[in-house]
Amino acid sequence: MKIDGRVAIVTGAASGLGAATARRLASGGARVALLDIDSAAGEKLAGEIGGVFFSCDVSSSQSGGEAISAIVRNLGAPSILVSCAGVGTAGRIVGRDGALPLEEFERVVRINLVGSFNMMRLAGEAMQSGEADSDGQRGVIISTASIAAYDGQIGQAAYAASKGGIVSLTLPAAREFSRFGVRCMTIAPGLFHTPLLQSLPEEIRSALGSAIPNPARLGTPEEFAALVVAIVENNYLNGETIRLDGALRLPPK
Repeated sequence: MKIDGRVAIVTGAASGLGAATARRLASGGARVALLDIDSAAGEKLAGEIGGVFFSCDVSSSQSGGEAISAIVRNLGAPSILVSCAGVGTAGRIVGRDGALPLEEFERVVRINLVGSFNMMRLAGEAMQSGEADSDGQRGVIISTASIAAYDGQIGQAAYAASKGGIVSLTLPAAREFSRFGVRCMTIAPGLFHTPLLQSLPEEIRSALGSAIPNPARLGTPEEFAALVVAIVENNYLNGETIRLDGALRLPPK
């Protein structure tokens, strides 16, 4: 599917993977709707790339619904959704201070998994009213998982579970949306230069990068965005999760 002229939605667009994706889609001619809870950063980036910012809590049915309705009114039916909004937490299921508070597990699953599903269902409904291309395609939905879905480390139970749910959602969603000409794909990134890792000391970032087989460095948000573009433009990519990790396999801890 061609990107030029399409309406693209990017969640978590104010920073990191989402920001790079929004920039790349805008450079390809898409009309980009940037969704985030960080209004200041989101508005700033939208101004830089000629996009439109919408404040949105992806885990909220009301907030998500209002954002999609506003996008359809202002930009038209979406053809692309890239869900990058997410959070992480570290904590053993049972640690030194006892059992992990259930609220912490629920928060991560709600934002990462429920939030991705929420935007998928809302954007997917809106995509059905769009015009199909010559290959019968109306849209593509790209979710963001993590290699933790496969190689979850000690202390990553909540995060790995939330990302594993996204991986498991991909195929049934692709099968269900096929009758509308909407594809569903997932990217599972490894270790990337994101705001979370950028907050770590340089020596720690270098050590993390050196553990990656090839290339022996952290991934860049631009490399994630490049894969998004490849998925959008290749109509035969559907129902699959692609690891983007330099062949990294996470150790237990």
